[in-house]
Amino acid sequence: MSSTFKPTDDQSSDLVKIDQEADVENLQEDRAAVEKRMLFKLDLRMSYLIVLYILNIIDRGNTPAARLRGFERELGLVGTEYSTVLSIFFVGYILVQIPSNMLMNYLGRPSIYLPICTMGWGLISTLTGIANNFVGVLLCRFFLGFVESAFLPGALFLLSQWYKRGELFWVTILFCATFLSGAFGSVMAAGILNGMEGKLGHSAWRWLFFLEGSITIFLAIFGMFILPDFPSNSSSWLTPAEKAVAEQRMEEEARGHQKSVGYMQGFILAVSDWKVWWLSTIMGLIQLSLSFMTFFPTLTATLGYNLMTTLLLCAPPWVLTTISAFLVTRHSDRTKERCFHTTLPLVVGIIGSIIAMCTMNTAARYVALFLMAQSPMGPAITIAWCMTSLQPANKTVVGIALINAMSQIGLVIGPYAWDQSWGPSYRKSFAICLAAASLSIVMSFVFRYHLAGLNAKAEKEEKDRCQTEPGFRYML
Repeated sequence: MSSTFKPTDDQSSDLVKIDQEADVENLQEDRAAVEKRMLFKLDLRMSYLIVLYILNIIDRGNTPAARLRGFERELGLVGTEYSTVLSIFFVGYILVQIPSNMLMNYLGRPSIYLPICTMGWGLISTLTGIANNFVGVLLCRFFLGFVESAFLPGALFLLSQWYKRGELFWVTILFCATFLSGAFGSVMAAGILNGMEGKLGHSAWRWLFFLEGSITIFLAIFGMFILPDFPSNSSSWLTPAEKAVAEQRMEEEARGHQKSVGYMQGFILAVSDWKVWWLSTIMGLIQLSLSFMTFFPTLTATLGYNLMTTLLLCAPPWVLTTISAFLVTRHSDRTKERCFHTTLPLVVGIIGSIIAMCTMNTAARYVALFLMAQSPMGPAITIAWCMTSLQPANKTVVGIALINAMSQIGLVIGPYAWDQSWGPSYRKSFAICLAAASLSIVMSFVFRYHLAGLNAKAEKEEKDRCQTEPGFRYML
């Protein structure tokens, strides 16, 4: 005789509870799978930003390489005119970043906006090759900075709209493109400057601008079909479930902050937050300490080798920096720590500056260049730190642009810190880099102390309210 099992009331409630827990577990597993697929697709598309940023750095940095092949002589540059040519780039660069980011956010189509800007600076870089005097090259450099200014803050904001605070590894990978371009651009310049002299009646340095600008225009076209827009309007390459997860992730990331503000309110929040100006000052000092990057071929030339060897010797320091930057930034993301990872590379750069100031020995100065080349990892992590310290979205879009724009003041001043009359030792120049890096380190630790205080205050308030779910926390 069969019997039917009839659970008691207590047993029934236990069974319901088990079913609910199983449903939650299944939902979590389903979301994890969807999220993994979405991030894989996203990573593939975002990787194209690396290509565009390499082109960005190469096109702005080809002038120092051209200097080694008669750029100054043929254009008749005298006194501080060469430094002015380098500096004017950052004047245009500063002016447009905030309105450009706000415009890209308003249009909602970074997949179109960023490639068009890339084609624009590729065209201007190409036209630099036909300049015949100081005024002509000065205008080219100004408008080059004007157009290039849209890319980096725009790319950073795009990344911040897809990735959570612990996933901003792509920000630092993007900055690794700076180091890779130092190596790749030097090798490319060496080939062009060594093999194109006199072709079709043009100097080799003109061919450097012609060829590198044309490559930029060609590769930018593919960005229109590869780069994503924002989670809310990206649908062609995402399934409905993947799109929903992408939007949900950003809502979760904004928890603990005001979720939505208008464009003008976001602007007011950014410019009235002292953290934005403090971070801008830190970044400006770091950029001043990195002014040696613009003169890297000139500094390498002080080792006494010929043009081809000089340009090839520029590459190894940046290859090493690319590898170490990958490891350091990866560790920063895993440990969710920013301050020490920002300042340690700057300390290594300071050691390099001290060595360069104290000796003219060829081997020692080349080692010093390797050490100094490690310091650009600092702003790579600092900018990720900035992005996780500013909310909500419309405040972030202005804050990133403002910090990046104001930091360029250091690069406006930087070229004048490397007066040709201070060579070949450039002791005064290295001293300026050392002082700027040291001050930025002090300010970074002050900022870390302030954020730690804000986190402690938030924890106390949650404890007083008996809040079980933790709110927003700043990365230190």
